[in-house]
Amino acid sequence: MFEQRFTSLESWIAAVSRPAALTELAALLLCGVAAWAIAAMVRRTLASRDKRSILFGKNIVDGVLFPILLLLLVYLARILLLGWIPLAMFKIAVPILIALLFIRLVVKVLQEAFQQTPLVRLLERSSSWIAWLAMLLWVSGLLPVIMEELDQITWKMGGATMSVRSLIEGTLTAGAVLIITLWISSAIEARLLGSATGGSLSLRKALSNATRILLLFVGLMIGLSAAGFNLSALSVLGGAIGVGIGFGLQKLAANYISGFVILAERSMRIGDTVRVDNFEGVITQINARYTLVRALSGRESIVPNEMLITNRVENLSLDSRVWQSIVLSVGYDSDVELVMRVLRQSSLNHQRVLRDPEPSVALSNFGPDGLEFTLGYWISDPENGALNLKSLINLDILKSLRDNHIEIPYPQRVLHTRAA
Repeated sequence: MFEQRFTSLESWIAAVSRPAALTELAALLLCGVAAWAIAAMVRRTLASRDKRSILFGKNIVDGVLFPILLLLLVYLARILLLGWIPLAMFKIAVPILIALLFIRLVVKVLQEAFQQTPLVRLLERSSSWIAWLAMLLWVSGLLPVIMEELDQITWKMGGATMSVRSLIEGTLTAGAVLIITLWISSAIEARLLGSATGGSLSLRKALSNATRILLLFVGLMIGLSAAGFNLSALSVLGGAIGVGIGFGLQKLAANYISGFVILAERSMRIGDTVRVDNFEGVITQINARYTLVRALSGRESIVPNEMLITNRVENLSLDSRVWQSIVLSVGYDSDVELVMRVLRQSSLNHQRVLRDPEPSVALSNFGPDGLEFTLGYWISDPENGALNLKSLINLDILKSLRDNHIEIPYPQRVLHTRAA
């Protein structure tokens, strides 16, 4: 067997040395230029609004479309040239293009589905090594020999006979099915979330999560069936999983159910400003198990969805206007009317303070150290920061009080002493 493979390798090297190999190289180059031109044309007509899609990528040769077109054109050229010249370059070009297409598809789908995480990068590198190794073994003629040897290693699994070859082929088939499933779910998610905003975004996010889970389940079942597993045995496993959810996984199941309830009811939406468990921030993601709340300081809180259902949550965005207040003490001998005018004008000096309703100033308390005034005002853009605006208003108030010689009293305490 090895002698036959060695002989075929020698004949391939001899075929590459012939002048006809230049014709094959020219045909391959022409296929590459044609694939690039077709991908560019399709990108301009169909993908002008989506520069990061799996099919088109960031540039013409970055997505999956270019290797697909190149592989199809190379196959077509191979069929046309097969009856004219002996083919040698095409025998190595086709496996290389198949490996390239496989790597590009796996990398793009994983990046779109799971973003950039250490596990995704590990899977990308592993798939690349497997694809290139399989290509080298195929070109050298060793892959059929190795697969035949692996087919001889068998064992019993229930009533079926499994071999290493069938396990590898089934695993690769299951992986391919899952990759295609992830691609379809990512395309559906991009289409659903592309132009959605506010409440529509939350509802479409729920549909996207449900679609992804359903497609992954179907893909997993198809992949396990292709790998040779008996799916009827999963009925016992399903019963065990149900018991586990009822006892040990009830919190996890409650979080998933709560996530779909939140997205369906739209009581909280992506972009809303909420306060939960003394943490205030903007909802950036509503996932199936948890919700991400990002504070204005940059901190992110991972909130289990069950907490958003069972605990008290303040949604500050149901009305886009937010009320703020500043409490200030001045001396008892100060001009009350002047102080009220100064406080009101200091707030109106800033465009972010709403004019309707207007800022309000009230003498709120007779404090132990002076008269206490409360300045209240409304803003409609809390996402731009609340503390920074309050700081600017405080600076204006301090400057105006000093210009008008209005005293901000120090804390005063009276000590009574008794003679011995």
